[in-house]
Amino acid sequence: MLITVKQLILNQAIEEIIDNVCSVSEELDPKNIDDMNKMLKSSKHVFVMGLGRSGLVARAFAMRLMHLGISVYVVGETTTPALSPEDCLLAISGSGETFSIISAAKIAQKRRTKIIAVTSYVDSTLGKMADLVVHIKGRTKIDSEKNYITRQINGKHQSLSPLGTLFEVTTLIFLDSLIAQLMVEMGKTEEDMKARHTVIE
Repeated sequence: MLITVKQLILNQAIEEIIDNVCSVSEELDPKNIDDMNKMLKSSKHVFVMGLGRSGLVARAFAMRLMHLGISVYVVGETTTPALSPEDCLLAISGSGETFSIISAAKIAQKRRTKIIAVTSYVDSTLGKMADLVVHIKGRTKIDSEKNYITRQINGKHQSLSPLGTLFEVTTLIFLDSLIAQLMVEMGKTEEDMKARHTVIE
């Protein structure tokens, strides 16, 4: 059966996303992840935030932390309490330069709240402010290069995944995988998590 151009684009986009996930998985620092898990488990409250699609990823992670019995809040909700030195803020920003994320991180710093940054740019403003940084690769800087010849010389082709897709999808998979690791570390089962799942739907 002949593959149409549309099918080819779809398949290549899927492969690109999967390749990015695998690449990030191979580059993760085990000690860094252990430190992150310890911070999440030892904090009185975990606050999560992100904007746009990164915000949806943050909410999905918050839901699973709640299922594990970790006290978690989504920044921006009306029921979110004040930050304290016993808490941690997990901020998701591909660029590490999102204005509202930086503003929240500054408040967290003033209140001596620990900060976990999930970003593509370790040397970004958010990365430099954080107590712990998790590097999740997204689109590379060459993707912003508008000159076709320059891209070709560098052996890079325009990403098929638009905007922040690579970062957002990879972050979602990373955080969901982290939940699996936390389940083992905390001795939790799927039944434990189901017991905390909402019954008001």
